[in-house]
Formats: sequence, C-alpha cells, structure tokens
Amino acid sequence: MDLGISGKRALVLASSRGLGLGIAKALADEGCHVLLCGRSADKLKANADAINAAGRGKADWVEADLSEADFVDKMLAAVHHKLGGIDILVNNTGGPTPGTAEEMTAERLYNFFQSMVVRVITLTNALLPLMQTQGFGRILTVASSGVFEPIPNLALSNTLRSALVGWNKTLATEVASYGVTANMLLPGRIHTDRIDELDAANAKKAGKTVDEVRAASVKSIPAGRLGKVEEFAAAAAFLCSVPASYVTGTMLRVDGGAAKSI
Repeated sequence: MDLGISGKRALVLASSRGLGLGIAKALADEGCHVLLCGRSADKLKANADAINAAGRGKADWVEADLSEADFVDKMLAAVHHKLGGIDILVNNTGGPTPGTAEEMTAERLYNFFQSMVVRVITLTNALLPLMQTQGFGRILTVASSGVFEPIPNLALSNTLRSALVGWNKTLATEVASYGVTANMLLPGRIHTDRIDELDAANAKKAGKTVDEVRAASVKSIPAGRLGKVEEFAAAAAFLCSVPASYVTGTMLRVDGGAAKSI
C-alpha cells in the first residue's frame, strides 16, 4: 500500500529511542522528512545519521526537553528552520515514574502534567494553523493501554494520559473539516527500554526476579509474546497516511490482544 506521505514533514516528540524512534524510522521509510527530538544529542545525531544513510527519507534533529518551560518555543523554531512547515505531528512523551495512587504528591502530579499534557496541547495548538491552511494534517498522540485498563503501579501515567483522551476526541471533531485527523495510539507490552525499566521496578516491589515478572506478563498476552517496536510503528505510519484520511477521533490498541475489555 502506498501511504501517500513521501515528502511530508513530520515532527516526532521523544524520538531518541524506543517507540518515538521507531515511529520516526517508519515515517522516514515512507519518504518523510522527520525531525527527531529528545534530551540526548549524541543519540539523536546517531539516529538521524542512520536514517539519512538509509536513503529513503530525511532526518534532522533538535535537542529539547519536555520538562523545560521553553520547550514549545524551541520546537516551533526548529519546525520553521529545519522542516519549513509541518504535515505530521506525533505527540510522544516519556512515562512518569512508577507508583501507586496513594503515593502521588501534588508536586509530582503538577510537574508531569506540565510535560505530558500541557506542552503537548500547547504545541499542537501552535502547529494546527499550518495544517489547517494547507488542508492536510495528521496529529497522532501516543498514550498507553492504561487509559482504558489502568495498569497497576502506574497511577501517574494512568491519570495523565487519560486526560489526553478527552482532549483528542474534542480536537478531532473541531479540525476534521480542514483535512486534519487526530488519533491516539495505545501500546501494550511493546519491548523497549521503558518496559525493561518497569519490569525491574515491579520486580523490586513484589520481591521477585525480573524474569518472573516478565514471564507472568507474557502469559497474560494472547499473542504469547511482547510486541516489537516495528509492529507498533507500522500502525503509527498508517494513521499518519493519506489512506487513513477518514480515520479520526479514534484510539487504536496495539497490544497483542491483552486488553480484556471490548
């Protein structure tokens, strides 16, 4: 299938590793000019160089931290100078520290709310007029399966990512007539460094080994394994495509059938 996005300009947040990097690579494979961003200049440069060496798309990068107050301004400047505009925005953020609902403090809640919700919405609103004017835009927000089936010991993530669900649905109805779609992509157990970190934290909390925790989680997945970043990224690329023009306001789960809800 021709996704019709060769030459499109895409900003992918938190793309120095993991799911964000996987999505950036998938979009570049379709011929997009991708802008990577994250906190590690070394990783970003290496990943951009690898994408450019592959020769299918083009990559630039900018060092930026979602937790910093000037993040949105820095990203707007980078979009202007490195991309010259925007067609695709992938809102991806790192996950907050594990913990229970009782362990949430006002300070932690506020700080992660700023980086995971406020700056995502502010940046999206700032880039929307460019998409609306040209009559094409794709806004894809990566969240978590915890928004429909809360994940134990991830209270902050369950809470903050759920805030984006109502926002995305509202936004989708407001911008659909401009040729702009807004969807959410929800990963289950996709094997990344983040999953390894969470398994280690859960193992410590439960007094078990990481292998025991991993085996129990895999047993609960009908597919019988963890997902691959490439599988998740392929779903992202489709939602950013021209053939997906009539798909908006949706949440797509990529979880190997793990969710028990309908």
